[in-house]
Amino acid sequence: MSGHEDIESRRRFLKLVAGGTATVAVAMSGLPRLVRADDLPHLSEADPTAKALGYVEDATMTKDPKHKTGDTCANCQFYSGGATGFGPCQLFPGKAVSAKGWCISHTAKKV
Repeated sequence: MSGHEDIESRRRFLKLVAGGTATVAVAMSGLPRLVRADDLPHLSEADPTAKALGYVEDATMTKDPKHKTGDTCANCQFYSGGATGFGPCQLFPGKAVSAKGWCISHTAKKV
């Protein structure tokens, strides 16, 4: 290889690296950021999906015969928040449900 070919080869390599870095940066900026539970809006009992699933913020207030004493969002497999407050639920994406809430889809966490 002559000196000129080395320089051209190096230039091609640097262009590829620069182009690849720019592509990765653009692709990464389009990814959704991780949302913390604190950032999620609280689910309203008036929400159409909440109504369809009989969601209540306080499980003790439900009149649904399917509710078993002690069942709350905090002990449901679909809930991934803490034992108190509000947290995410797979059934209500983008919303936070009350840990002491309940809905007809309650499924006890596997121990």
